[in-house]
Amino acid sequence: MKVLDCRGLTCPKPVILTKKEVEGQDFDELQIIVDNKASKENVAKYLKSANVAFDVEEKDGLYYFYAKKDGDLKKVEEPIVCSISNAEIDTSLTYIISTDKMGLGDDKLGSMLMKSFIYSLTEISQKPGTIIFLNSGVFLTTEGSDVLDSLKKLEELGVEILSCGTCLDFYNLKEKLVVGTVTNMYTIVEKMNSTKTIKI
Repeated sequence: MKVLDCRGLTCPKPVILTKKEVEGQDFDELQIIVDNKASKENVAKYLKSANVAFDVEEKDGLYYFYAKKDGDLKKVEEPIVCSISNAEIDTSLTYIISTDKMGLGDDKLGSMLMKSFIYSLTEISQKPGTIIFLNSGVFLTTEGSDVLDSLKKLEELGVEILSCGTCLDFYNLKEKLVVGTVTNMYTIVEKMNSTKTIKI
């Protein structure tokens, strides 16, 4: 039996990895290990929607799923929406933030608006699956940013935070990245082509 170890991963990553395994050609039996209730609930929700038979066992703070192919599988076409403590992560939605300020006009006001915007994302029920920071937007994910706490909270909830590597290099900020991971233009283009994209 293949084992999919998702310990340390926040939703929706365990659901995405489970979906990939279930829809693979070699799926017959699969053990899935998760370490938080949100992932447990959402993996179970996905398996039910895909018509996969499963049992789940809790042991030492971990949840062990035993999934088995039982009849015809149902391919789940709709976007994975992950419920986490009254929040939903919509993996079909990507935000692109290309500046550290919001709107045109006074820079101080623009910084205040951006801070308010990022904070508001932590409060709304449905959140984007990914936020990509480009150009001067990378100043928001690096040392000295006043939105780091909000971005860290979003990441903990399962939002993928990506910063353009070329942009970090241009501003000499790569060693000062605090939240999220470095990405490249190929990945950015893939995200833009495969998800609904909102540019800020």
